[in-house]
Amino acid sequence: MKIRSFGIVTLRTVGMRHAAEYEIVMKGDEAEVSRYAMFFGETEDRRRLERRALCSQKQILKLLNACRLLKWDGFYGERPKGLRDGTTFHLNAVVNDGREICARGAQNFPRGYAVFMDALNEILRAPSAEKTVSPD
Repeated sequence: MKIRSFGIVTLRTVGMRHAAEYEIVMKGDEAEVSRYAMFFGETEDRRRLERRALCSQKQILKLLNACRLLKWDGFYGERPKGLRDGTTFHLNAVVNDGREICARGAQNFPRGYAVFMDALNEILRAPSAEKTVSPD
């Protein structure tokens, strides 16, 4: 089975010195890819937009299928024993008209994760990407 459509894909990563949230949403015929810096408060989390880019829906669908995102559903990568820090991730996605995908892990990632992250960052580094800092 392949991903034929998506509504939203959200990936939050948290490490010792960073916290970011990547979001892919459909905007008409294009996909909007955004990266936010995350700030954690006592009562609520806040996020500040860092970069945003538009690309084709076809490009994102190709990426989601190349990374086999459907196979990520239910993935829980436990923190390796003895590891005191590292990166955690939490992915939520709605694809194929309502199917939900959830995956998470701590320094333990599903196959295709590195390719997915590299591709998102490449999209956001493109000259056409908008570097934005939203008000706090």
